[in-house]
Order: sequence, then C-alpha cells, then structure tokens
Amino acid sequence: MKTCLVTGGAGFLASHLCDFLIEKGHRVICLDNLLTGSTRNIEHLLGHERFKFYKHDVTEYIFVEGKIDIVFHFASPASPRDYLEYPIQTLKVGALGTHKTLGLAKAKGAAFILASTSEVYGDPLVHPQKEDYWGNVNPVGPRGVYDEAKRFAEAMAMAYHRTHGLDVKIVRIFNTFGPRMRLRDGRVVPNFIGQALQNKPLTVYGEGQQTRSFCYVLDLIRGIYALAFSSLNEPVNIGNPNEMTVLDFAHLIKKLLKSQSPIVFEPLPKDDPHVRQPDIQKATTLLGWKPEVGLEEGLSKTIEYFKRELSSV
Repeated sequence: MKTCLVTGGAGFLASHLCDFLIEKGHRVICLDNLLTGSTRNIEHLLGHERFKFYKHDVTEYIFVEGKIDIVFHFASPASPRDYLEYPIQTLKVGALGTHKTLGLAKAKGAAFILASTSEVYGDPLVHPQKEDYWGNVNPVGPRGVYDEAKRFAEAMAMAYHRTHGLDVKIVRIFNTFGPRMRLRDGRVVPNFIGQALQNKPLTVYGEGQQTRSFCYVLDLIRGIYALAFSSLNEPVNIGNPNEMTVLDFAHLIKKLLKSQSPIVFEPLPKDDPHVRQPDIQKATTLLGWKPEVGLEEGLSKTIEYFKRELSSV
C-alpha cells in the first residue's frame, strides 16, 4: 500500500485517479481548493478509511503529516473556458503550485507525477505529436496562460529531477472525456452532448476541419498509473491516436443521440490547434499501455452521465 497525495483531486480527471488508487489498495490524500473541482466527484469516497480530503490551495504552503510515497500534481483549471476566466490562478498553480508540490515530494522522498498536457505542443507543426517535439506556442496569446504554465511546470519538474535526483514522471494528457466532466466547461465533448440533449444547435468553430483525438477517462487513468509505477523520468504521451475532425465528431454525437439539432459555425478562437494526435509508441513500448475503450462505447457512458445531470437540474 502506497500513500498517494493527489492535488486537484475533486476535479474530473483526478477524482477518477483517486477512485483507481483506492481500488488498487492505496491510501489517498486529496487536496483541492474547489475553484473548478467539486466535492460531488468524491462524495462517495468521503467516508472511506483510506481516503482523506482537505480543501487547500496548493499555491500556498503544504503541510502533511507522515509519509507520502507518490505526489500526483493534477491541480489546474483545464478547459479553455476555465483558464480564460482564471488566467492568473492558472499561471500560479502551474508555477507556485508545482514548486510547492515538488518541495513536498523532495521532503518526503516521494515520486512526483506531473499532469501535463498536449497543449505544450501548441498549434503543432509536426503531426502526429511525439514527445521530442518542442511545440509551437504563442506565449502572449490568451491560451498561453495554460500552455506556458504547463511548459514551465515540466521545466521545473525536470530541474528537480536533475538537481535533487527526484523521481519525476510527466504525463502529457491528450483530449480526454467521460463522466464527471462539467456540462458547461467549454470543451467539445460536453458542449456537443449538452447541446444535443437540450435540442440546441451544436456549435462548431471555424469550418470544423480541426482534428482531435479522444481518449476515455479510464483508459487515461490506467496509463497514468502504469507511468507512476515505472522507471521512466521523461514525458510520455497518454491519449487515443484515433483522430477525427470536429465536424465529424458533431455528426457522430447527433447520430448517437438521434438528434435533429442543427450545426452552426462560429469563428475559430485565437491559437486554437488545427491538429491534435498523440504518437503513443513510447507508452505502448515502455509501459505496455494502449487505449481499450472504443469511442462510441465511451461516449455512451458519458451521455448517460449527462442525462442524469440534466434531469437533476
């Protein structure tokens, strides 16, 4: 049994990570300031003997009694709507939050797993994206607050690895979906499903020819767990390489929901990536990981979750 500290643990991704760690027999200490997370995502764990939740902002000093074996740093606004609304908080959690959690890992002799993102590749000029690609990021654009926060976090994590010998792992997360996403978080999956369920037009930006690659959340968590218990100390892409256009994705949502909602087109946001597809050879070869949940299967589970959410409003 390992003692794992998970920052941002009440958020979409990290709440699933907390579940997975508990199921594997570990002890979990969950920190979240609830800026974009919700205790609803972890309420089923609150009485568990191996789970503790503390409301805490990880950009402030962190004190935890006893041993910690692994620090999972997942705290950050993660959707465009969130980091455009909270730009300074996003930069602070990427910089100060990463510094505080790295310091905690160093003090405890713990491994450190950083939740990074495919956004470090920006609007890529290399396709698909491999881990050795340095990216094409606009540091002063509106998306730069998230992109550069994660790039800085990666640089700091590797500095701690090289300077202090800290056991650091970096997961670059590609588009992920599943239950516990927020209907109005601005990402394409909840946007399209929410709009279709409410018989509203599906909003496609640009001409919809930009591509995305969608990974079901439990596949992602399996990959993160495999990385955490590996000996790798370099970035690893975790995502599903099955690429499709946003317009094709909109038509798929309409088909799955038998929706008559029209598709409307809006201007493409500044610096929106034109392509996004992970090269997962490193994860497949070195971690023995690959996605297993098909897109339609994962979407069906997500749609059922959003139906329940809308019925409770």
